[in-house]
Amino acid sequence: MIAWMAWLLEHTIGVSLYAMRLLPMLADVGCIVMTALLARKLGGGFWAMLLSSLAVLVAPISLTLSQLFTMNAFDPLLWIWIAWLLVDLVQTGKERNWLWIGVLTGLTLLNKYGVLFLLPGLIAGAAFSQLRRSFVRPWFWTGCVLATLISLPNFLWQLHRNFPFVVLVNTVRKNGRDVMLAPLPYLAQQAEMIGFVSSLLVILALWFFISPQGRRYAFLFWGFISVLGCMLILKGKFYYVAPIYPIVFAPGAVCLERLTAGSALKWFRPVYALTMLLVGALVAPTAIPLLSIEEYIAYTKKLGIQQQKFENQPQSQLPQIFADMVGWEERVKIVADYVHSLPPDEQKITAIGASNYGDAGAVDLFGSKYGLPKAISTASNYRIWGPREYTGESLILMDEGSPEKYEGHCKSLKLVARPDNPYVRPDENLPIYHCVGLTPNLQSLWANAKPWK
Repeated sequence: MIAWMAWLLEHTIGVSLYAMRLLPMLADVGCIVMTALLARKLGGGFWAMLLSSLAVLVAPISLTLSQLFTMNAFDPLLWIWIAWLLVDLVQTGKERNWLWIGVLTGLTLLNKYGVLFLLPGLIAGAAFSQLRRSFVRPWFWTGCVLATLISLPNFLWQLHRNFPFVVLVNTVRKNGRDVMLAPLPYLAQQAEMIGFVSSLLVILALWFFISPQGRRYAFLFWGFISVLGCMLILKGKFYYVAPIYPIVFAPGAVCLERLTAGSALKWFRPVYALTMLLVGALVAPTAIPLLSIEEYIAYTKKLGIQQQKFENQPQSQLPQIFADMVGWEERVKIVADYVHSLPPDEQKITAIGASNYGDAGAVDLFGSKYGLPKAISTASNYRIWGPREYTGESLILMDEGSPEKYEGHCKSLKLVARPDNPYVRPDENLPIYHCVGLTPNLQSLWANAKPWK
């Protein structure tokens, strides 16, 4: 689905920072609104709606995802929409809701597979609630069929390509790329991810679900436990749990509103809201690029706060997410300047090769501005597109940390440049080389390469 959205943006409002940040921002706004609506659906009033939506607004993970064009930005909205429809089904008995739940589930699967950790909890919880009656009715099963049909193209593509997603996950685990924590540090990381203050709403949500008013919505609690429990066991990245929090902020805020209904405790509501806002304001410059690079570094040093680390990757002066925002066009320009220094005939046969999709994508995005062809790469889907018409007679090797592996396969191997940007990821400061006369040629190498290895 992310590819479809990217295509839509490119062919409507174009390619720009504005375009890439528009849909994540709208998804975050939608999630904020849906959280307030879920709180109202669960019996909350003004303060429940305000506090729950405010918790989403100021959560560091929400601020981060609201400006990143990534699949993770859309799951919170899709998940809470499913939750709202389930609550509405309990309250109104509208069995047709299962059709919309099926459609949303299918779309969510096209976006990211994380919802597969939510569904077992929701279904198990539904089995012990009045929703179990739906399991013998056609609406539920029609919803299941819709979800399957919508997500089927994704499964068929994976099947046709020998399940590259599974290969990717196994490779990441073997390489030890991701930060993996024991349960208690992982839970502490969760509290930090939502801004600490909002953790109170998560605790109160559990109280709400065991209360007489909230028991019939306990399937939401089991959905939360399913996602968090699976991620604790599998040691998933901390932000994999992020989409479930708006679903528990709403009942937590409803519970807080009820507990503070007495005149003696009403003061706590505005104080709690102000505290969330203040903490959110302090964290905001670390989650979204509000400051210049120099100001950001000074700010984080002074406050002693930083973005959470989720991969075991070397870091520059900037954390990974911000480091991934700088230096790309600079690298493309280095390559372009060198390619244009070659004789015209050699330029025509020169391929731009990258070992990661970041550099390959940068060449594709900025390259036309500098007169470069599309990149070739063995990373991710670039492997499918192959070496195009290139043979390896002249090949630029970007981000190459092991040039010695080419020494016996290139007639000549020349160092083009050693980028030295202190703010990019260290693995994006790797040297750039020019290989002439690659053997075996690119067409043979691609034909004999094992898929997704």
